[in-house]
Amino acid sequence: MMDPLPVSPLDGQTCTGYIDSSPEGSNPVEDAALLQEALGKSGEGKLCAGRVLEAMQSVTVYRVWNSAKDYTEFGRWWSFSKPMGPVEKYRTDNAICPEWSELNQLTACSLKVGARYVVGPGQSAQCMMMLYDRSAINQVYIPNDTRVSKVYVENCVRLGAWPG
Repeated sequence: MMDPLPVSPLDGQTCTGYIDSSPEGSNPVEDAALLQEALGKSGEGKLCAGRVLEAMQSVTVYRVWNSAKDYTEFGRWWSFSKPMGPVEKYRTDNAICPEWSELNQLTACSLKVGARYVVGPGQSAQCMMMLYDRSAINQVYIPNDTRVSKVYVENCVRLGAWPG
């Protein structure tokens, strides 16, 4: 089931698209603090709107990251489907500023059972040289923070250079 998105809860601007249905093995839960963490105002990136889910079984997620910064492998922004190139299309579809990541490596992981995460369409992102519009493409926000050993993914496999 997809819910229509009339406006962003943070700035009242109309979002693009819908929140995709929950993947098999996940259930909606209430977690206002986690939802707020994932949402961004216009120009900030993040999500325009979202739904908090909890993994009840293993759910595969994918992340494109910057090989020059190994610590970014287990960042916060993921997808349920294997990312496809070219890089610029992926940047535009997901509102990822060039200065945020080189987007040159791909990793697949499983969400840990019990992990909470947020799914929703992307907010616009104001980059140094351009503005990416809101996106209907759903992104997966996982509150990983390797600096404090909080990682909610496991069984990770580096799939190599991206796009391959």
